[in-house]
Amino acid sequence: MTARIDYPLVMIWLLILALGTVMVTSAGVATDVELLPRHAIFLFLALTAFGFMMITPLRWWQAGHRLAWVAAVVLCCAVLIPGIGLAANGAQRWIPLSGFTLQPAEIAKILLLIYLAGYLARFSAQIADDPLALMKPLGMVGVVAVLLLAQPDFGTAVVLTSAACALLFVAGARLRHFLAIVLFAGGGLLLLAYQQPYRLARMVTFTDPWAYANDGGYQLVQALIAFGRGETFGLGLGEGIQKLEYLPEAETDFIYAVIAEELGLVGAVAVIVLFAIFVLRMLRMARHALLDGRLFAGFLVYGVALLFGLQALVNLGVNTGVLPTKGLTLPFISFGGNSLIVSCAMFGLVCRAWLEADDG
Repeated sequence: MTARIDYPLVMIWLLILALGTVMVTSAGVATDVELLPRHAIFLFLALTAFGFMMITPLRWWQAGHRLAWVAAVVLCCAVLIPGIGLAANGAQRWIPLSGFTLQPAEIAKILLLIYLAGYLARFSAQIADDPLALMKPLGMVGVVAVLLLAQPDFGTAVVLTSAACALLFVAGARLRHFLAIVLFAGGGLLLLAYQQPYRLARMVTFTDPWAYANDGGYQLVQALIAFGRGETFGLGLGEGIQKLEYLPEAETDFIYAVIAEELGLVGAVAVIVLFAIFVLRMLRMARHALLDGRLFAGFLVYGVALLFGLQALVNLGVNTGVLPTKGLTLPFISFGGNSLIVSCAMFGLVCRAWLEADDG
């Protein structure tokens, strides 16, 4: 058995990680703590998680895919228990550990993808013709999504549900069933958005952020100013001004705006191109795995690629004002230990799929 490593994909991944390290360092100059040492620790843990996933046989994850769903539910329930979950900024999304806060929503991403890949490896042939075979994974995803909404973590719930639905479509769900699922899920999420005043406010302000520049639209307005200041080639690395306490969450959710200000249109487009190539190469790899009959590996890589692609699209959309503000990181680039570790672990699963592919 000979490994077929996609070296260009690995190089793109390393380049994105390097860009993230540089931009986190730049964006964090206005914070009270040095982000680079913390980011370096997170990066070390992330690379460790990547290595662990890459050396772990996929058959182990496939054998335990049901337990992966159980673990996701347990973690998402635990964070809601008073005394266990940590409440901050109106949300209860973290479990404090010794010197670290665990975010179950991030871990739920990889666990749910493992469950879906295992389920589809067994029942993908029935997805098209058996409604029950289609509804069961949707119900399992729905349970996790409800728990995420209870935290509340609307952004992760939307991205995870969307990736799961797209994966079921790839697995063979009929178009009419897929459209019905999309309409039902979209309608439900829209209803939830309108039931919560702060979500409704975000829907209103993002359509005309300048009308609410000193209120709900402040963050988006500052991000758009960063894009305007960057022009074509940017102000230069480290020379951005919006990160100096004008743009909230500059090192996390809005790091793309910092990139646009300091590296300009050229840098902003380069990030889009890197992510596009990154996702497309994984999609091609997933397709080859399915054609080779390695169903679990194929569906798992498809799920990872779809999740990365959707999360990046949402983050870029939020930064540019195309979508309402959501608390979602830009994979591998934004500051945040949970996001970085889980993202690298998911890419480790992709690399393991290469290692288990033969030359046939």
